[in-house]
Amino acid sequence: MAITRRTMIMGTAAMAGTLPFRLHASTTVGNYTVDTLSDGNLILPAGFILGEHVNDAADILARYDLGTEQLTPDCNVTLLRDGENTILIDVGSGMNFQPSAGRLVDSLDALGVAPEDVTHVLFTHAHPDHLWGVLDDFYEPVFYNARHMIGRAERDYWLDPETVNTIGEERMAFAAGALRYLNAVEMDVFDDGEDVLTGLQAVGTPGHTPGHMAFAVNGSDPLMIVGDSIGNHHVAFEQPQWELGSDQDGEMGAATRTALLDRLNADKAMLVGFHFPFPGIGHAEKSGDGYRFIPA
Repeated sequence: MAITRRTMIMGTAAMAGTLPFRLHASTTVGNYTVDTLSDGNLILPAGFILGEHVNDAADILARYDLGTEQLTPDCNVTLLRDGENTILIDVGSGMNFQPSAGRLVDSLDALGVAPEDVTHVLFTHAHPDHLWGVLDDFYEPVFYNARHMIGRAERDYWLDPETVNTIGEERMAFAAGALRYLNAVEMDVFDDGEDVLTGLQAVGTPGHTPGHMAFAVNGSDPLMIVGDSIGNHHVAFEQPQWELGSDQDGEMGAATRTALLDRLNADKAMLVGFHFPFPGIGHAEKSGDGYRFIPA
């Protein structure tokens, strides 16, 4: 499968000099046109992402021209269209998380897609940079014509009133936000292995969060939208067995990541990573004991 069209889109933020440009990448899988759209980027301490391996990862990060103090991962939202349905996988962070993110609606507008055109919103998980863009500045649903759906285990975890007390201080705001945003929009649920829509299957990928889901887009050349189950394009590929700080359950996250990379390699499947360099589409290539991310 090859990317069939790549367009440079200049948005208002780009013209103002806050972004050099917006990229839009598009390909076709089965009955779906698959687009990736930028929600901007995050600014995070490297230690939050890499945990106890931040110093061990120095040589890997250097090969990617990255440092060990701060990382600025891109945020890539996936849009699927089949002529009948217009589906978003995650919705970015909106305006209430980090000022460098929250640009999804601008990116949709540049592609000619209005919020009211979206028929389905599916969530990989309920972290701020994936969920909080579901509401506008007035705390009204942005995609008000859409059916919103999340994995059952993910929803149940964040709606449990004990989660905010047990998740740890570093993620307490995540828990409070998830409770607020999930309750603000009617949410249907699905389970691991379920065909959420025709040609689109939920794949349980726990560890980053307890109920994290990836999505397999079925076709002659399959594609997997991995969310944060593979959280970056460097250490997560080269050392998938490391327990990383960005995963709530480091041991489970490493096991999930390793198995998923093995599956993607065996199936020769393309993948979209939410925090890979924009536009986030590529494939995993075996390299020594780990993998390399090869952009499409």
